[in-house]
Amino acid sequence: MAGARLSSPAGNDRGSATLEFALVAPVFLFVLMAAMEMGILFWVNLSMQHAVREGARYAVTGQKNLDQSQDGAQRYRAVLQAIQDASMGLYRKVAPVISVGINGGTLQSYGSASLYGGAMFGGPGDVVVLRLDCTWPILTPLMQPFFEGGKYRFSVAATMRNEAF
Repeated sequence: MAGARLSSPAGNDRGSATLEFALVAPVFLFVLMAAMEMGILFWVNLSMQHAVREGARYAVTGQKNLDQSQDGAQRYRAVLQAIQDASMGLYRKVAPVISVGINGGTLQSYGSASLYGGAMFGGPGDVVVLRLDCTWPILTPLMQPFFEGGKYRFSVAATMRNEAF
């Protein structure tokens, strides 16, 4: 084949860079968004772990001064307020279900505020396990199929022995 050239060194490859970018960019963006999403998930998990630990630290003292109701302050409300204060505004977003076990007993779940009670966090000397079961929505649409229902479900817990209050 005389005169037929497959490519020229002068640059007949004008569209190849655009084609390569079109092939690589979606994969790169997916990996970038997945890394950012995973970072957010770890941050939310650690923030809620910190919040439950701070709530447990407050609960061991038997105080009730964080309860915002003026009449008959309750310890369980004060502990829940300590958890909310330490959660960096994530408490309502993760919609936690609180479970409490006293002295090695079965964890009892408290899904709504009406179920909370005065003995929720035990008495003096009791060993109490406080667990929050949380749900966080996955924001990146391509990541949602990897999580059941498009939500990240996780639990955080703290164990404490109440002081003699």
